[in-house]
Amino acid sequence: MGSILVVLLPFLAFLIQAILGKRGKSGNVSLIAILLSTILSLIFVFAEVWKSTPISADYNWFTIGTHTFTIGVLLNNLTVLMQLIVCVIALPVHIYSRTYMKGDPGIHRYWMYLSLFCFSMLGLTISNNLLMMYIFWELVGFASYLLIGFWFTKESAVQANKKAFIINRIGDLGFLLGIASVYSIYGSLNLVELFGKEGLVSTLPQASAGWMTFTGICFFVGAMAKSAQFPLHVWLPDAMEGPTAVSSLIHAATMVAAGVFLISTVFPLFNETVLLFITIIGTLTALLSAYFALSQKDIKRILAFSTISQLGYMVVAVGVGAWDAAMFHLATHAFFKCLLFLSAGAIIHEMAHLKEANHLDIDPQDINNMGGLRKWMPKTFMLMSIASLALAGFPLTSGFLSKDAILISTFEWALHHGQGFVIIPIVLTIVSILTAFYIGRLVFKVFFGEFRLQVEKMNIHEANLTMIGPMIFLAICSLFFVFSWNPLAYHHSFILSGFDVKYSFSEIHSLHIILPIFLTLGSAISWAIGWKWYVKNKYPLNAQNGWIALSQNQGYLNEIYQKAFVNSTLSLSNGLYWFDRNIIDGFVNMLASVVRGTAQLSSWIDRNIVDGLVNTIGGTTYYIGHLLRWVQNGRLQNYLGFAFTVLLIGIIYLILK
Repeated sequence: MGSILVVLLPFLAFLIQAILGKRGKSGNVSLIAILLSTILSLIFVFAEVWKSTPISADYNWFTIGTHTFTIGVLLNNLTVLMQLIVCVIALPVHIYSRTYMKGDPGIHRYWMYLSLFCFSMLGLTISNNLLMMYIFWELVGFASYLLIGFWFTKESAVQANKKAFIINRIGDLGFLLGIASVYSIYGSLNLVELFGKEGLVSTLPQASAGWMTFTGICFFVGAMAKSAQFPLHVWLPDAMEGPTAVSSLIHAATMVAAGVFLISTVFPLFNETVLLFITIIGTLTALLSAYFALSQKDIKRILAFSTISQLGYMVVAVGVGAWDAAMFHLATHAFFKCLLFLSAGAIIHEMAHLKEANHLDIDPQDINNMGGLRKWMPKTFMLMSIASLALAGFPLTSGFLSKDAILISTFEWALHHGQGFVIIPIVLTIVSILTAFYIGRLVFKVFFGEFRLQVEKMNIHEANLTMIGPMIFLAICSLFFVFSWNPLAYHHSFILSGFDVKYSFSEIHSLHIILPIFLTLGSAISWAIGWKWYVKNKYPLNAQNGWIALSQNQGYLNEIYQKAFVNSTLSLSNGLYWFDRNIIDGFVNMLASVVRGTAQLSSWIDRNIVDGLVNTIGGTTYYIGHLLRWVQNGRLQNYLGFAFTVLLIGIIYLILK
């Protein structure tokens, strides 16, 4: 009951906000709802279910023929952890939004959409069957569409939410095909029946390898779109058009994490082929996104590519069989990434005020317009630095523990398989160092050096307590002790201890010492290089370098998609329109003209020939009858005259003959 209340409270807030309309500007209803959901989730759900016997409840939903579909709730370690993460991340975002969105003319819509989004995501986390999960999955996509396009008067926001919506439909189709495939194989969509201790997946003989591969890839395609995996990742950077608080929620632990949660849930369905495919896609995503982040100028776009890259890490963890490490990184990433976005929001907020006060024509999100902000925003600097260290996987942070869990597991997996598999953990190691470099670049360009704009009114100051308070909470949660009392060993994490995952590879103890040292030194070296380049202004590269241009333009993937899919679709549509207008409509119009001409000819024949003949016969008959009627008038003299006339004509005829 407590878990259902956790889900229903934001939905109730959504309904109340919808009824209040423009009167519901304060956001108190939404804030109280998510606060109560967080308390219930922590005390009455997570505390009771974690490391305890899973709880499942089913209710008949509808029946088709002999098949009855159910709706219900599943509470196990995975679902209650995900539900708690969503609540704990959504709460500071709600508090932060009270100041960040203050004065926005559409604030009443913002609170309504935010509550709908939280309801959808919370419903997704505890669904006990795949069909119910799919419905909430679609609701999450719809709510994100509304939030990304919140400022719908901006053309870029409209294009961004349409792009997100369309690309996610690709993934949704994959998810739906996966559901159909599972039902055709096992005859059930219930997660307990499928994946329980004696579930159908483990007890029944599996279908053919090809069929299982198809099923697994379908589910992964669903996760690829939602969790922004290459090549379906292009919607996520554009999603930055929404409010920064929305970006922090979508990018931290909710929408983009739904894909990782899904493939962790259906993990037993994946065979070796699918797992290898997942690993390769995750590795490519992590590498390319880190490369694209290196040269971005928009502070939110850098963080967006960072999110995609970290999601790649999580996907790789699932691919190598360490889905518990993926969930661990999902949890730690939720806090420090949310903090990074909220810190960026505080900076953008102040830069926007500076722009208005000085009537500047600048982009308040461009890091090249910043510099030296630690003088005016020291708290934001400290908090963002903590989040950046966690993102880079620096010791004493939560990111250090979860990233090590993934990298070490990946090395152990690769060494177990041998051959060329080791290239995957090597690439991820390089990505980790690149991550430290690009987040260091962001911090150096924003907070160090001299302020890059010449302004008369320097009105930048620290954000108020309503914004700083949630950021402090997130910073605390970005440190190691929230997840493990041992700052150097991820095995002691309470999250990993809650999952009993049997790895297919053996543990290599030396990696637990060598790899963290190597990564820490690599991060330190990358920061030293970044300090020299961006603070000391000794940048050695040509800004017009082709590799830099490739990074700035995201590998030209958007342009490729524009030409390959958008333009080709438009060309095909225009071609079909021309064919329809000139060929189909032309043929139809020609037939119409022929039919119309035939009808007109038939009308003329009917009117002039058929009716003319009938009318002529009728007129002649009438005339003859009229003559006869004139003769037969009852007058004797007329009869004698007619007889005399006939006789006379006869005599004349005989004479002339």
